[in-house]
Amino acid sequence: MLQITGLSKSFGDNHAVDGIDLTVRTGSFYGIVGPNGAGKTTTLSMVTGLLRPDAGSVLVHDIDVWAKPAAAKRVMGVLPDRLRLFDRLTGAQLLYYSGVLRGLDTDTVRSRSADLVSAFGLEEAVNRLVADYSAGMTKKIALACAMIHSPRLLVLDEPFESVDPVSAANLVEILQRYVGAGGTVVLSSHGMDMIERVCDSVAVIIQGKVLASGTLDEVRRGQRLEDRFVELAGGRKVAEGMEWLHSFSD
Repeated sequence: MLQITGLSKSFGDNHAVDGIDLTVRTGSFYGIVGPNGAGKTTTLSMVTGLLRPDAGSVLVHDIDVWAKPAAAKRVMGVLPDRLRLFDRLTGAQLLYYSGVLRGLDTDTVRSRSADLVSAFGLEEAVNRLVADYSAGMTKKIALACAMIHSPRLLVLDEPFESVDPVSAANLVEILQRYVGAGGTVVLSSHGMDMIERVCDSVAVIIQGKVLASGTLDEVRRGQRLEDRFVELAGGRKVAEGMEWLHSFSD
C-alpha cells in the first residue's frame, strides 16, 4: 500500500529526513515512533503530498504521490500534525464540505456524517462552530473528515493526542475494524503502550533515519517496545546536577 524509497528532506544544514526506506503492506496497522525532532512529521508530510521532498519517491497503492498527486490523494485520508481547519464552520458543515470536496453526493455525505458523528460522540457539538471545540473534539472532527470518503490508506499524525481515554478506545475500535476490512493505517505516536497494543508493525525513526522496522516482534526483540526504543535512542540519560531542585525555595 505504501512504498517509501530514499526519502530525504533538509532545512538548511538540518537533515530532517535522511534517506528513509519503508514498506507498508496492505491491511497493516503500522506505527511510527521516534523522539521529538526525529523526522516523523516531516516524513508523513512528504508521504501525503503536503511537503515536497528533496529526493526519493513515495508510492501509494502504486501511484506516485508527486507525479500524480491528485490520484494519490484520492486514496488517502490524512490527519496532519498541525490541524488547519475551516473552524468558522460548524462540525456538520465541515463534514459536508469534506465529503463534497471528495466527490461524494449529498445523500452519501449526510449518511456517512451521521455515522461518524455517532461513532466519535460528537452529537452535542456537531452544530457548534469548530472554533469553539476543545482540542480533543477538534481532533475527532478532523479524523471524521479524513475518513468520510472511505480511503484505502489513513495517515494519522498523533491521532490520540488530546483525546480522552474513552474516545481513544472508540477510535482504536474504529481503526481496527477498518484494517480488518482491508484498509491500511499508518500513524505516529509518542504513546509506546498504544502502539504496542494496536499496531502489528512498527518503524523507529531517530535523527531522520530508520533504525529498526518490521513486525512488532521483530523490532522489540523480546523486549517491551519502550525499552527497545530507549536502547535504539542511546539509552536513558542520567540526571546529574540540579541538586538545587531538592532544596525548596520556601
